[in-house]
Amino acid sequence: MQENHDAPLAPLTTFRLGGPAARLVTAVTDDEVIAAVREADASGTPLLIIGGGSNLVISDKGFEGTALRIATEGFRLDGTSLELAAGENWSDAVARTVEAGLAGIECLAGIPGSAGATPIQNVGAYGQDVSATLTEVVAYDRRSGEVVTLTNAECGFSYRHSRFKQEPDRHVVLRVRFELEDAGGLSAPIKYPETARALGVEAGDRVPAAVARATVLRLRSGKGMVLDPEDHDTWSAGSFFTNPVLTAAEHEAFLARVTERLGPDVMPPAFPAGDGMVKTSAAWLIDRAGFTKGYGTGAARISTKHTLALTNRGDATTEELLALAREVRDGVHAAFGVTLVNEPVTVGVSL
Repeated sequence: MQENHDAPLAPLTTFRLGGPAARLVTAVTDDEVIAAVREADASGTPLLIIGGGSNLVISDKGFEGTALRIATEGFRLDGTSLELAAGENWSDAVARTVEAGLAGIECLAGIPGSAGATPIQNVGAYGQDVSATLTEVVAYDRRSGEVVTLTNAECGFSYRHSRFKQEPDRHVVLRVRFELEDAGGLSAPIKYPETARALGVEAGDRVPAAVARATVLRLRSGKGMVLDPEDHDTWSAGSFFTNPVLTAAEHEAFLARVTERLGPDVMPPAFPAGDGMVKTSAAWLIDRAGFTKGYGTGAARISTKHTLALTNRGDATTEELLALAREVRDGVHAAFGVTLVNEPVTVGVSL
């Protein structure tokens, strides 16, 4: 295990924000991960788990404890069964499954971060999410002190949520297993309307998996959602807010606010979310509340490519980013009565 003290954390995050960790440990095997976690728990030391750093907002003061960077490697494909070590680069793993002619996660191409983070957030995009193909998560249970294997059902998946997010200090993901589909090189059925339009097909159609992946990468790049060190629009955590899921009553009240503010002919996006719930678009809300692309005057601004991404233009601080996030959240609530919830995990700060 590699160990550093007073170690900068900003370079380990896609925001490139945050102060140093009192101690940074880099683990390259599952045993090293477990040993570092056990050591921290035994001594009562605060512990911060870092994978790809694509979903973290760290305080400018840093982290007074042990930051554990999981850098394990492992990609094993047995027929249509895939196992990834937690530290594997997610986007690279997607590319390898497509090269193998398998379907199921091709529309999750270009999402930054590590494989171990995907079940925590139930990562999803363009009509796919990991819960649709994930079969098991191997994790270290800090409560029992044992390595456990959790089935898909035991992970408690819902929209951008899971058991791991519900109990953030209990499990440390070690390995993630998926069951993909051999469709003769074709993708899974295309579900997302924007993807279908870009491909020139109907929802439910299949296309070559490599074409689906390339199309998603093109769509993501156009929104600044594929990492590029030279492009400050990608110095972000991707979507900063989750899409709101409203009850029927909340949705009715929201529509009344939309009519009052924008007129009777304006209809916001609406998608069924089960149990009478309705999901609407956070990006739509932000834009219609007056926070357009490029909004801001400081070093933290809304992306010039996508209103849902808050970005570091090069020398921002975490406090500047959070000030912008609060302004957007409060502005949307004032305009439409809907409260946006941040998607990234905050460390030492809160929205």
